[in-house]
Amino acid sequence: MLGMALAALDGTIVSTAVPQIVGDLGGFAVFSWLFSGYLLAVTVTLPVYGKLSDTFGRKPVLIAGIILFLIGSLLCATAWNMASLIAFRVVQGLGGGALQGTVQVIAADLYPLKERPKIQARLSTVWATSSIAGPALGGLLAGYADWRWIFLINLPVGAVALWLVIRYLREPHRPASTRLTAPGRAPRRRVDWAGALAVFATGALLLTALVQGGVAWPWVSVPSFAFLGGSTVLAAVTVVIERRATDPIIPGWVWRRRTIAAVNLALGALGLLMVAPTVFLPTYAQSVLGLGPIAAGFVLSAMTLSWPISAAFSSRLYNRIGFRLTAITGISLALLVLLAFPLLPYPGRPWQPALIMLLLGAALGMFQLPLIIGVQSTVGWSERGTATASILFYRQIGQSVGAALFGAVANGVMAARLADAPMPGLPGDLDSVSKALENPATLTAEAADYLRRAMDSAVDYVYLGAAGAAAVSLLVLIFVAPRRFPVLKDPE
Repeated sequence: MLGMALAALDGTIVSTAVPQIVGDLGGFAVFSWLFSGYLLAVTVTLPVYGKLSDTFGRKPVLIAGIILFLIGSLLCATAWNMASLIAFRVVQGLGGGALQGTVQVIAADLYPLKERPKIQARLSTVWATSSIAGPALGGLLAGYADWRWIFLINLPVGAVALWLVIRYLREPHRPASTRLTAPGRAPRRRVDWAGALAVFATGALLLTALVQGGVAWPWVSVPSFAFLGGSTVLAAVTVVIERRATDPIIPGWVWRRRTIAAVNLALGALGLLMVAPTVFLPTYAQSVLGLGPIAAGFVLSAMTLSWPISAAFSSRLYNRIGFRLTAITGISLALLVLLAFPLLPYPGRPWQPALIMLLLGAALGMFQLPLIIGVQSTVGWSERGTATASILFYRQIGQSVGAALFGAVANGVMAARLADAPMPGLPGDLDSVSKALENPATLTAEAADYLRRAMDSAVDYVYLGAAGAAAVSLLVLIFVAPRRFPVLKDPE
């Protein structure tokens, strides 16, 4: 839990310190790469770490991830300009990929099927707590100490986590088939480094195209075509390399098994729909409802409060009706909740979107955890790291696709509303509108109200798009996933 707290806090604590970081180091035009670079490194390394944990064990991979994350944190605290800080954030992300995936696998290794919901729910509370405490802690450190402390604070937490893991983590004995190739002979542990490099390069180009498209350059431009085309070519090369590899990083069985393939698709859609609340709800709360950043964060935090509670109780449901039907129930409820968001009155009261987020968290807790535990329960020790990393990888990819897709949807709706504006001189895009509404004194009352209504409409369409992603996930579970997951019995 301490190891996961490092990665969880890092995702939220930096956001509130951005003004101080930019004021000290400059680089306002590229500061978004503080988040994009970290996300990219985490995402593209997930499959690699998953395979390494199946090959060498979870403990060495987790230890290496914590050490790399702490090195990156220390380097971030010594950054002398924005370019160096972004580079060191990538180093942090290389360690964060090991933390996110390996902790989930260790939980499945150490706890039998009946106890996994409890430990997974506790891990979920780490993310819930971090989503609330991270922004507040980041703001306090940046405002009353120095922004560099948001990275230095990782060092004592990480040191304790590292000591506990080294001292107390005892991995269960692996089955004999994964430890010996012949009686008395240790196996040769071959790592598909060519495949790892190909996966890394493909993911890096694809995520760069998705993150920077429409921001650093237009979608219809030479850079977009170059990155998307390059990622397509590299994806084909990766398939060739992996098909020839003796022990590939992403083995073919990940997609040949219906259970894992269906969960990959379903959680990819989950990553896509999660962009609506995590990215656009804070903007909605501040621009439409007129809340401050902290109050807007609390509206979003309602989802993180109900999610782990729902996840903890989901075991009572899937033990009776199965993993698939439990997940179908959860995503069906999420679909209804997402469709309810555009029905909220304008301008509305803060408790209304907070209630929507509370219900959404409860629905998604019932959806995601049964799928993760279900997949982990269908594979043995030697495949669990790869299977877990696979579903987390596609969830991250879905999140990146969702950020690009819904950003385009919101900007398109906003542009259409502004083109029909009855008054001249209004901002021209989503970011400009958000900044203008932060300083309403520069606008007339009529212009401010028009912009708020335009923002409200743009976010409504984003939530409709998220509902579409939920519908895709529901269809995958109904028509692709097997009726019953082929669960393996826990070893005695």
